[in-house]
Amino acid sequence: MAPLTPRLVVPIDVKKKPWEQKVRLHNRWHPDIPPVADVTEGELFRVEMVDWTGGRVRDDDSADDIKFLDLTITHYLSGPLRIVDAEGVPASPGDLLAVEICNLGPLPGDEWGYTGIFERENGGGFLTDHFPSARKAIWYFEGIYAYSPQIPVGTAPSVELLNIWNERERKLIETGHESLKLCEVLHQRPLANLPTSDNCLLGKIQEGTAEWQKIANEAARTIPGRENGGNCDIKNLSRGSKVYLPVFVEGANLSTGDMHFSQGDGEVSFCGAIEMSGFLELKCEIIRGGMKEYLTPVGPTALHVNPIFEIGPVEPRFSEWLVFEGISVDESGKQHFLDASVAYKRAVLNAIEYLSRFGYSKEQVYLLLSCCPCEGRISGIVDAPNAVATLAIPTAIFDQDIKPKRLGHGPKLRRLPDVLR
Repeated sequence: MAPLTPRLVVPIDVKKKPWEQKVRLHNRWHPDIPPVADVTEGELFRVEMVDWTGGRVRDDDSADDIKFLDLTITHYLSGPLRIVDAEGVPASPGDLLAVEICNLGPLPGDEWGYTGIFERENGGGFLTDHFPSARKAIWYFEGIYAYSPQIPVGTAPSVELLNIWNERERKLIETGHESLKLCEVLHQRPLANLPTSDNCLLGKIQEGTAEWQKIANEAARTIPGRENGGNCDIKNLSRGSKVYLPVFVEGANLSTGDMHFSQGDGEVSFCGAIEMSGFLELKCEIIRGGMKEYLTPVGPTALHVNPIFEIGPVEPRFSEWLVFEGISVDESGKQHFLDASVAYKRAVLNAIEYLSRFGYSKEQVYLLLSCCPCEGRISGIVDAPNAVATLAIPTAIFDQDIKPKRLGHGPKLRRLPDVLR
């Protein structure tokens, strides 16, 4: 029998803003955001998505859209979708939802993406102390190279889980400014973003109503990954992958968005993937009682679990790599005790310094390491005082050999964007 045509459950018009879409989007997590459609277990369905800014970044020669981007008007998800079995019984709290990625790609007529470095005063990135100014690269897709997007997928939190999120993030904001720094650089962005009604989009709930105001003041931002999955930015998820998500509310209320054409481990420049609009074709399976059976809580409640990801056969695969090491000693020479963040920062800086010898600006290399399928690893975390992190770069993305040698010319990057902003 011929393959079934996927049922389109969330259409997107890229010429319209997120709040103008035929099926309303959302940029918050809350159990009371109503589903926009029902999906039956085993059904092949299609979800379309805007890019994470909702079209606010343009294909042009200026990085001003990155520099001045209002981060409260971002990260829109398509959904939620209520998942039911063949008898119409919805997924229940305690179940496990297996989501299979059958197909994916850019939306027709919107086959381009972008990578950005945020201005230090507007969030910065992992290396904001070295790269404080906004930059933007535009990329144009060429068919076969669209095989490796990554997709945030998540289910709605329960009321109890939502309260756990808000309380722990509130404590971080109240106590963290004096004690928590990333590589001794306190970024300009907040340590966390607590619930706010500012630029809140809640799907089918009408803005300005009492219900909208109540939910907006409780709902969590969708940007960080949490126990429900969400924005995990795992670069290896593509066609054939499966995500096993915990179910916290009836129907699961599955949502997805913020699609990537390509990404390096860590997405270090913050807007560091090749961001894109796109579509997903999915199938879901409900594993009854799967949370208790397969997910072991690590924390004070049964809700402190995390999803499981099964990588498919279409992930980026390379045979030759150049690997850069970093240890937990910062740029000033200060020793840090088993600090993997400092070690990874050193690995990224070492790679930038090395590749900039081949004719590229350091900003270009920073953008490249954010969006190419490089692999970041914690190689050592027990041999005090130094954590060891590595960053592996596939040499196949260059036209020439980039290994150290006595004589020779620098390589030409195959996929350097046509325009670097």
